[in-house]
Amino acid sequence: MAEEHFLNEYVYHENTWDEMYDTKNIRHQYSHVFSMLKDLDVDSMSNRHRLAGELFLNQGITFTVYNNNEGIERIFPFDIIPRILTGNEWDEIEKGIAQRLKALNSFLKDIYHEQQILHDGIIPMELIASCPHYTREAYGIRVPYDIYVHISGIDLIRGSDGKFYVLEDNLRTPSGVSYMLENREVTKRIFPDILSTSNVRSVTHYPMLLHEILLELTSAQVSDPYIVILTPGIFNSAYYEHTFLAKQMGVDLVEGRDLVVDNHKVYTKTTKGLKQVHVIYRRVDDEFLDPLMFKQDSLLGVPGLLSTYRKGNVAIVNAVGNGVADDKAVYAYVPEMIRYYLNEEPILNNIPTYQLSDPEALKYSIANIENLVIKNTNQSGGYGMIMGNNISEREWLKAKSEIEKNPRNYVAQPIIQLSTVPCFINGKIQPRHVDLRPFALYGPQGVKLVPGGLTRVALTEGSLVVNSSQGGGSKDTWIIDNA
Repeated sequence: MAEEHFLNEYVYHENTWDEMYDTKNIRHQYSHVFSMLKDLDVDSMSNRHRLAGELFLNQGITFTVYNNNEGIERIFPFDIIPRILTGNEWDEIEKGIAQRLKALNSFLKDIYHEQQILHDGIIPMELIASCPHYTREAYGIRVPYDIYVHISGIDLIRGSDGKFYVLEDNLRTPSGVSYMLENREVTKRIFPDILSTSNVRSVTHYPMLLHEILLELTSAQVSDPYIVILTPGIFNSAYYEHTFLAKQMGVDLVEGRDLVVDNHKVYTKTTKGLKQVHVIYRRVDDEFLDPLMFKQDSLLGVPGLLSTYRKGNVAIVNAVGNGVADDKAVYAYVPEMIRYYLNEEPILNNIPTYQLSDPEALKYSIANIENLVIKNTNQSGGYGMIMGNNISEREWLKAKSEIEKNPRNYVAQPIIQLSTVPCFINGKIQPRHVDLRPFALYGPQGVKLVPGGLTRVALTEGSLVVNSSQGGGSKDTWIIDNA
């Protein structure tokens, strides 16, 4: 009965890469898990699903949706069947992301100093000049070890050809790593036997790796560096993650009001007086960091912080100004960056991207909207995204008018059928589309990734939108060595 439940009711999508099935055969990496899961009936699976929800609720693992009339705080939906990749697949991902980050980091150093890539005509000057996240106030600032992208979340999708493609680069304040770590802990509780016998690579050392990199950014003259996480506060969508990482690393979580700049040094206010801060892992966006340089009415930042940063008296992670490198219009040029800075061919390919500031690209995109997704170049979380195959004529006319007013703010990409994985939904095993956000750490010793990442799931049948803010959930991601 259990075998029939798993085998006969699961119908994967035609013309889509299903990560568990290959032409009705179980892929090798799923065989061990599948053989153990098939002995569980629906009630056993439902009980585990319910337990997972209770664990997330008790841990307070939440995210925030700002545009939901029912309230803003939500428990993060979790699917109990793990998403499994082979060690060989992961090795390619790891190499591809390390290559990409090295090129992006070189680009950031270049764009805030010599700007050679612009002078050589590889990237149009007007593209950078028109980028709202190119931070002129950061021009000329030297950062420790010339590292700008300390922490990144590179979003990957798998196409119908089985290959991984980069969907976008998150280089400012990427979130989701706490969900990756908590997903693994929940899996240990609900499937302890399966996890222990599946040769799954560990992800639990991420906080330790992050803490090591933060320590390495301080001056050699500082014997006992003081590190803080700067949070916007309790109403931020990722506040749970800020508290989680502070606890895991044993560092203080502070808000802007807790810090003060004096004589070009940053201090935190304590009951014993001022204590100098050497490294700030900030989860506050650039424009709110320093009201003397950016938004004057910001209450989230610290007056004078950028001056201190420029003098090298504090390290800020990630570097100020990184947004220019994850602008969706600049994304199209990352393969050229890899060739320009590294003299290599990209290991991971981009998705074909049409920049709508190009009149021909705009004309083509409007004529073929049913096959395209249009994205706002500076939005995240799935906001401002137009799925051309799922928009009414009235909505499209309104959106087209906005696009034509400022085409620089938009790109178009072909709609790609993301790979599917099995999910336990409403008592049945059903295919759902997923992406993958591996988390990379870049320090003086190079780029390091923990083996896995955050698999985000489009829980609505047929949906390609995986963002939690748009109703998506997540899975534990397993990298196994015996497949």
